[in-house]
Amino acid sequence: MKYMLMMNAPGGPYEIMTWPKQDLDAHTAFMKAFNQKLRAAGELGGGAGLISPDQAKLVRAGAKGEPITDGVFPEAKEFLAGYWLIEVETPERAYQIAAEASLAPGPGGRPLHTPIEVRQVMFAIEPKG
Repeated sequence: MKYMLMMNAPGGPYEIMTWPKQDLDAHTAFMKAFNQKLRAAGELGGGAGLISPDQAKLVRAGAKGEPITDGVFPEAKEFLAGYWLIEVETPERAYQIAAEASLAPGPGGRPLHTPIEVRQVMFAIEPKG
């Protein structure tokens, strides 16, 4: 079963970039080790950390198919900070992985308890290769 785990962060400025260097380094080390653990278990299908929403645009097609952009949206309550695509045997395993990701350290090394949305993938588009 494939799942997408989506890590959401509070809206407003991307606070992680204002953390003290040692806290940012600890958070980054946790994420690298977490990703390596999933990769070694054969559960990681992909993932990415996303840039701050203050640099994002909402795009839709205009009347002639041209891209029309809108944004940014600082009033949003939360935003997608990153995601993982995983393949596991049970929903419970997906929930365990999400709970572990939620414990990524924040300022002072305290767990962030970041909400992780878990959604089963209905179908996947495989890359050509």
